[in-house]
Amino acid sequence: MQDTEISLMVEIEDRHWWFRERRAILRRELRGSRTRGEALDIGAAGGGNTRVLAGLGYEALVADYSEAAVQVARERGLNAIHADARDLPLESGRFDVVTAFDVLEHIVEDHLAAAEIARVLKPGGTALIAVPCDMALWSAHDDAVGHVRRYSREDLVGLVEKAGLVVERVWSWNVLLRPVVARRRRNSEGNDLTALPWIVNAGLTAIIVLERYLPVKSMRGVSIFLRARKPAGSAPGGA
Repeated sequence: MQDTEISLMVEIEDRHWWFRERRAILRRELRGSRTRGEALDIGAAGGGNTRVLAGLGYEALVADYSEAAVQVARERGLNAIHADARDLPLESGRFDVVTAFDVLEHIVEDHLAAAEIARVLKPGGTALIAVPCDMALWSAHDDAVGHVRRYSREDLVGLVEKAGLVVERVWSWNVLLRPVVARRRRNSEGNDLTALPWIVNAGLTAIIVLERYLPVKSMRGVSIFLRARKPAGSAPGGA
Protein backbone atom coordinates (compact mmCIF):
# COMPACT_ATOMS: atom_id res chain seq x y z
CA MET A 1 0.00 0.00 0.00
CA GLN A 2 1.29 3.43 -0.98
CA ASP A 3 2.04 6.03 1.69
CA THR A 4 -0.70 8.26 0.28
CA GLU A 5 -3.25 5.45 0.71
CA ILE A 6 -2.14 4.93 4.31
CA SER A 7 -2.49 8.64 5.04
CA LEU A 8 -6.01 8.63 3.59
CA MET A 9 -6.96 5.57 5.63
CA VAL A 10 -5.71 7.13 8.84
CA GLU A 11 -7.68 10.27 8.07
CA ILE A 12 -11.04 8.59 7.45
CA GLU A 13 -11.08 5.17 9.14
CA ASP A 14 -12.56 6.30 12.46
CA ARG A 15 -15.71 7.60 10.70
CA HIS A 16 -15.98 5.71 7.40
CA TRP A 17 -18.72 3.05 7.31
CA TRP A 18 -16.47 0.43 5.66
CA PHE A 19 -13.82 0.49 8.36
CA ARG A 20 -16.25 0.88 11.26
CA GLU A 21 -18.25 -2.21 10.32
CA ARG A 22 -15.12 -4.29 9.77
CA ARG A 23 -13.95 -3.36 13.26
CA ALA A 24 -17.37 -4.41 14.54
CA ILE A 25 -16.96 -7.78 12.83
CA LEU A 26 -13.58 -8.24 14.49
CA ARG A 27 -15.06 -7.45 17.91
CA ARG A 28 -17.93 -9.88 17.44
CA GLU A 29 -15.64 -12.68 16.31
CA LEU A 30 -13.31 -12.39 19.30
CA ARG A 31 -15.26 -11.01 22.24
CA GLY A 32 -16.53 -14.45 23.27
CA SER A 33 -13.01 -15.87 23.44
CA ARG A 34 -11.83 -16.80 26.91
CA THR A 35 -8.17 -16.49 25.98
CA ARG A 36 -6.58 -13.04 26.01
CA GLY A 37 -2.97 -13.54 25.02
CA GLU A 38 -0.96 -12.13 22.14
CA ALA A 39 -2.43 -10.99 18.83
CA LEU A 40 -0.71 -10.13 15.57
CA ASP A 41 -2.28 -7.74 13.05
CA ILE A 42 -0.58 -8.25 9.67
CA GLY A 43 -0.81 -5.35 7.22
CA ALA A 44 -2.39 -3.15 9.84
CA ALA A 45 -1.87 0.16 7.97
CA GLY A 46 -3.31 2.78 10.31
CA GLY A 47 -3.80 0.30 13.15
CA GLY A 48 -7.57 0.64 13.51
CA ASN A 49 -8.07 -3.11 13.87
CA THR A 50 -5.06 -3.38 16.15
CA ARG A 51 -6.70 -0.95 18.54
CA VAL A 52 -9.73 -3.25 18.63
CA LEU A 53 -7.49 -6.16 19.58
CA ALA A 54 -5.87 -4.11 22.32
CA GLY A 55 -9.27 -2.97 23.55
CA LEU A 56 -10.37 -6.59 23.87
CA GLY A 57 -7.41 -7.24 26.16
CA TYR A 58 -4.88 -8.74 23.77
CA GLU A 59 -1.23 -7.79 23.76
CA ALA A 60 -1.34 -6.60 20.16
CA LEU A 61 1.47 -6.23 17.64
CA VAL A 62 1.40 -4.56 14.21
CA ALA A 63 3.45 -6.11 11.41
CA ASP A 64 3.46 -4.09 8.20
CA TYR A 65 5.62 -3.93 5.08
CA SER A 66 5.26 -0.16 4.92
CA GLU A 67 7.60 1.90 7.08
CA ALA A 68 5.01 4.70 6.98
CA ALA A 69 2.36 2.38 8.42
CA VAL A 70 4.72 1.25 11.17
CA GLN A 71 5.45 4.87 12.05
CA VAL A 72 1.75 5.74 12.19
CA ALA A 73 1.04 2.76 14.43
CA ARG A 74 3.83 3.75 16.81
CA GLU A 75 2.56 7.33 16.90
CA ARG A 76 -0.80 5.88 17.96
CA GLY A 77 0.86 4.08 20.85
CA LEU A 78 0.87 0.63 19.26
CA ASN A 79 3.71 -1.87 19.20
CA ALA A 80 4.79 -2.21 15.58
CA ILE A 81 7.50 -3.81 13.48
CA HIS A 82 8.47 -3.60 9.83
CA ALA A 83 7.93 -7.07 8.36
CA ASP A 84 7.26 -8.98 5.17
CA ALA A 85 4.16 -11.17 5.54
CA ARG A 86 5.93 -13.88 3.54
CA ASP A 87 8.76 -14.14 6.08
CA LEU A 88 7.75 -12.83 9.48
CA PRO A 89 10.62 -12.18 11.92
CA LEU A 90 8.62 -13.70 14.75
CA GLU A 91 8.69 -16.87 16.81
CA SER A 92 6.69 -19.89 15.73
CA GLY A 93 3.64 -20.76 17.78
CA ARG A 94 3.57 -17.41 19.57
CA PHE A 95 0.17 -15.81 18.89
CA ASP A 96 -3.34 -16.66 20.06
CA VAL A 97 -4.88 -14.59 17.26
CA VAL A 98 -3.58 -13.48 13.86
CA THR A 99 -5.56 -11.07 11.69
CA ALA A 100 -4.90 -10.26 8.04
CA PHE A 101 -7.56 -7.93 6.64
CA ASP A 102 -7.03 -6.97 2.98
CA VAL A 103 -3.46 -8.26 2.88
CA LEU A 104 -3.25 -11.49 0.86
CA GLU A 105 -4.59 -9.92 -2.33
CA HIS A 106 -1.49 -7.66 -2.45
CA ILE A 107 0.98 -10.56 -2.36
CA VAL A 108 1.94 -12.60 -5.43
CA GLU A 109 3.14 -15.49 -3.25
CA ASP A 110 0.05 -15.51 -1.06
CA HIS A 111 0.71 -19.14 -0.13
CA LEU A 112 3.86 -18.03 1.70
CA ALA A 113 1.90 -15.46 3.72
CA ALA A 114 -0.76 -18.04 4.57
CA ALA A 115 1.95 -20.45 5.71
CA GLU A 116 3.44 -17.75 7.93
CA ILE A 117 0.06 -17.06 9.53
CA ALA A 118 -0.16 -20.75 10.37
CA ARG A 119 3.42 -20.89 11.62
CA VAL A 120 3.18 -18.04 14.12
CA LEU A 121 -0.17 -19.18 15.52
CA LYS A 122 -0.28 -21.22 18.68
CA PRO A 123 -1.91 -24.63 18.38
CA GLY A 124 -5.60 -23.88 18.90
CA GLY A 125 -5.08 -20.25 17.85
CA THR A 126 -7.46 -18.31 15.61
CA ALA A 127 -6.83 -16.68 12.23
CA LEU A 128 -9.22 -14.06 10.87
CA ILE A 129 -8.74 -13.17 7.21
CA ALA A 130 -10.56 -10.79 4.87
CA VAL A 131 -10.00 -10.44 1.12
CA PRO A 132 -11.78 -8.82 -1.83
CA CYS A 133 -13.85 -11.31 -3.77
CA ASP A 134 -14.72 -12.10 -7.37
CA MET A 135 -12.55 -11.19 -10.35
CA ALA A 136 -15.76 -10.01 -12.05
CA LEU A 137 -15.43 -6.90 -9.84
CA TRP A 138 -11.88 -6.17 -11.01
CA SER A 139 -11.45 -2.50 -11.91
CA ALA A 140 -9.07 0.43 -11.93
CA HIS A 141 -9.59 0.54 -8.15
CA ASP A 142 -7.76 -2.79 -7.79
CA ASP A 143 -4.89 -1.56 -9.94
CA ALA A 144 -4.67 1.68 -7.96
CA VAL A 145 -4.44 -0.01 -4.56
CA GLY A 146 -1.98 -2.70 -5.66
CA HIS A 147 -4.14 -5.82 -5.82
CA VAL A 148 -2.84 -8.80 -7.75
CA ARG A 149 -6.07 -10.83 -7.46
CA ARG A 150 -9.57 -11.05 -6.08
CA TYR A 151 -10.63 -14.37 -4.53
CA SER A 152 -13.39 -16.89 -4.86
CA ARG A 153 -14.47 -18.74 -1.73
CA GLU A 154 -12.90 -21.91 -3.09
CA ASP A 155 -9.59 -20.17 -3.73
CA LEU A 156 -9.40 -18.72 -0.22
CA VAL A 157 -10.47 -21.90 1.55
CA GLY A 158 -7.98 -23.93 -0.47
CA LEU A 159 -5.17 -21.50 0.31
CA VAL A 160 -5.84 -21.57 4.05
CA GLU A 161 -6.31 -25.33 4.25
CA LYS A 162 -3.10 -25.94 2.32
CA ALA A 163 -1.31 -23.83 4.95
CA GLY A 164 -2.46 -26.35 7.56
CA LEU A 165 -5.34 -24.46 9.16
CA VAL A 166 -8.87 -25.74 9.73
CA VAL A 167 -11.52 -23.45 8.28
CA GLU A 168 -14.31 -22.89 10.78
CA ARG A 169 -16.41 -20.39 8.86
CA VAL A 170 -16.38 -18.45 5.62
CA TRP A 171 -18.89 -15.79 4.66
CA SER A 172 -19.55 -12.94 2.26
CA TRP A 173 -19.64 -9.33 3.35
CA ASN A 174 -20.97 -6.16 1.73
CA VAL A 175 -23.61 -8.16 -0.12
CA LEU A 176 -26.40 -5.59 -0.16
CA LEU A 177 -24.18 -2.93 -1.67
CA ARG A 178 -22.56 -5.17 -4.27
CA PRO A 179 -24.70 -3.84 -7.18
CA VAL A 180 -23.77 -0.26 -6.26
CA VAL A 181 -20.09 -1.16 -5.98
CA ALA A 182 -20.14 -3.05 -9.29
CA ARG A 183 -21.69 -0.10 -11.10
CA ARG A 184 -19.26 2.36 -9.56
CA ARG A 185 -16.25 0.16 -10.30
CA ARG A 186 -17.18 -0.03 -13.98
CA ASN A 187 -16.60 3.72 -14.18
CA SER A 188 -13.72 3.79 -11.71
CA GLU A 189 -10.51 5.59 -12.59
CA GLY A 190 -8.61 4.77 -9.40
CA ASN A 191 -9.03 4.22 -5.68
CA ASP A 192 -12.68 4.77 -4.80
CA LEU A 193 -12.02 4.99 -1.07
CA THR A 194 -12.76 8.60 -0.17
CA ALA A 195 -14.18 10.70 2.61
CA LEU A 196 -17.97 10.92 2.33
CA PRO A 197 -20.61 13.52 3.25
CA TRP A 198 -22.02 12.60 6.64
CA ILE A 199 -25.49 11.82 5.31
CA VAL A 200 -24.11 9.41 2.69
CA ASN A 201 -21.89 7.76 5.27
CA ALA A 202 -24.86 7.42 7.63
CA GLY A 203 -26.99 5.83 4.92
CA LEU A 204 -24.31 3.33 3.96
CA THR A 205 -23.73 2.54 7.61
CA ALA A 206 -27.42 1.72 8.05
CA ILE A 207 -27.34 -0.64 5.06
CA ILE A 208 -24.20 -2.48 6.13
CA VAL A 209 -25.46 -2.83 9.72
CA LEU A 210 -28.73 -4.25 8.40
CA GLU A 211 -26.72 -6.94 6.67
CA ARG A 212 -25.79 -8.38 10.07
CA TYR A 213 -29.36 -9.58 10.53
CA LEU A 214 -30.23 -10.84 7.06
CA PRO A 215 -29.53 -14.33 5.63
CA VAL A 216 -27.23 -13.06 2.90
CA LYS A 217 -23.80 -14.31 3.97
CA SER A 218 -23.83 -17.15 1.44
CA MET A 219 -24.53 -14.78 -1.45
CA ARG A 220 -21.93 -12.93 -3.51
CA GLY A 221 -20.57 -9.80 -1.87
CA VAL A 222 -17.61 -7.49 -2.28
CA SER A 223 -15.42 -9.17 0.37
CA ILE A 224 -14.94 -12.60 1.89
CA PHE A 225 -14.25 -13.20 5.57
CA LEU A 226 -12.76 -16.42 6.86
CA ARG A 227 -12.18 -17.74 10.34
CA ALA A 228 -9.77 -20.64 10.86
CA ARG A 229 -7.88 -22.30 13.67
CA LYS A 230 -4.60 -24.09 14.00
CA PRO A 231 -5.23 -27.70 15.03
CA ALA A 232 -4.56 -28.19 18.73
CA GLY A 233 -2.29 -31.14 18.02
CA SER A 234 -0.01 -29.22 15.65
CA ALA A 235 3.65 -28.77 16.47
CA PRO A 236 4.18 -25.19 17.75
CA GLY A 237 6.65 -24.45 14.97
CA GLY A 238 4.65 -25.86 12.08
CA ALA A 239 1.41 -25.34 10.25
